[in-house]
Amino acid sequence: MDSRLEAIKKQIREWIRLDYIVPEDIPDIELYMDQITTFMDQQLGSNKRSEEDKILTKTMINNYTKNDLLPPPVKKKYSKNHIILLIYIYYLKNFLSINDIKMLFAPMIEKYFDASKQDTPNLFSIYSDIYDLEKIESSYIEKSLYSAHRLADTKFDAKEEPYLHALAYISILSYDIYAKKQLIETLIDSIRTDADKRIKAAEEPRKEKKKET
Repeated sequence: MDSRLEAIKKQIREWIRLDYIVPEDIPDIELYMDQITTFMDQQLGSNKRSEEDKILTKTMINNYTKNDLLPPPVKKKYSKNHIILLIYIYYLKNFLSINDIKMLFAPMIEKYFDASKQDTPNLFSIYSDIYDLEKIESSYIEKSLYSAHRLADTKFDAKEEPYLHALAYISILSYDIYAKKQLIETLIDSIRTDADKRIKAAEEPRKEKKKET
């Protein structure tokens, strides 16, 4: 293979080598807030764009709880399920609004956060399954990034016109991100619609009782 192409592939592999918390590394004990922030920084610190960036702070955690993205701690201690939600928030907040994350999390918190029934998956098993899917997807992401780089090559030579090549590459990737963000928002809107229908259905019997009285 051409040495330049191999170098490009190597660089792309570096770009997508983001830290992600392996399910088995999530503490199985309750942690205080300071311990949570330390754990997240140790696990995801290499994802930071600059040293000044924060992975997670006490203020962030308090705001997530205040905005119903995170159930409150019990006696100031956070469970494994709290940590899982915080991991998801860390990634999702980069491209979704707080309201969208809240809507996405509502069924998760209601059905699975305190799941105790044998036939109901718990939050950890869900996280583990999704983690396995993401590992598979990472190989497709690498191929997609390489494909977009080659597409930019068809119009601009990376050595002769580095800025124009970078601009084309960024534009192609941005288009991909925009399209996926639109799809994600559409899926969240469908969750919102289903939730509204359930609320409306639950209110109907109450309205009928009021009419009878």
